[in-house]
Amino acid sequence: MNRGIAYALAAYLLWGVFPVYFKALQQVAPLQILGHRIVWSLAVCAALLLLLRRLEWLGRLRRQPRVLLWFTATSVLVAVNWLVYIWAINSGRVIDASLGYFINPLVNVLIAAVVLRERLRPVQWLAVAIAGSGVLWLTWQAAAVPWVGLVLALTWSVYGLLRKTAALGPIEGLTLETLLLAPLAAGYLLWSSAAGSSAFAEGDTTTRLLLLAAGPVTAAPLLLFAAAARRLPFSTLGLAQYVSPSLQLLIGVWLYHEPFAARAPGYALIWIALAVFSLEGAVRAWRSRAS
Repeated sequence: MNRGIAYALAAYLLWGVFPVYFKALQQVAPLQILGHRIVWSLAVCAALLLLLRRLEWLGRLRRQPRVLLWFTATSVLVAVNWLVYIWAINSGRVIDASLGYFINPLVNVLIAAVVLRERLRPVQWLAVAIAGSGVLWLTWQAAAVPWVGLVLALTWSVYGLLRKTAALGPIEGLTLETLLLAPLAAGYLLWSSAAGSSAFAEGDTTTRLLLLAAGPVTAAPLLLFAAAARRLPFSTLGLAQYVSPSLQLLIGVWLYHEPFAARAPGYALIWIALAVFSLEGAVRAWRSRAS
């Protein structure tokens, strides 16, 4: 249990400081960062699978082509999520990116109701309504839909839904996703190099090292999260997930000085919704254990 909490906090802390890493690559085009993230993540995952001798799942792909189609969909979702996140960080929209991961649990609940036809409890509907009010406030205040947060939340929620019922584990799944994306990513990086616009070929040593680090930076929190998920109750893991967007928000406000005061009421409504949602879940879990 204690080790699981340590793994979960480490994973969410790493995800929480992602803006610092991507800001250090602000001079690199988002598509190039995405390409390096895909290629080097594949290298790290492949090395881990060879080290652990976990290659039997490759035979399953030949016997079950549906698995390949399933992960083609998840690879597209994760690529869109990564690209929008990278663009948001490097465009000075760290706070907007944090919004996506604040509302992600409530989007999960809404998708469960709409797609899986699960019946939501009244308090869950109340939490979704309060969060929706917060999003409406942010839309009114900015005179624009907060699309960055909504795209990040929707892509990550649908990705999570598909991965929840997928036939492969975390490392194997990420390996297959990056393997499917790698031809496009490598082709784009080679084209950039031939055109003389490659940040890796033309950049300094620091830029090259940061791009090479994209693999470990991507894989490490995912592996820590997978280890935590095997050791912790889902309710505990759910509460820990707010560490990441909270840290991102603080980084956006205090480190990068993004404007927040006008958006504070909208975020306050979303935090109230999360508090209602989490408290209701915690009470039900406690009553279940007591009975």
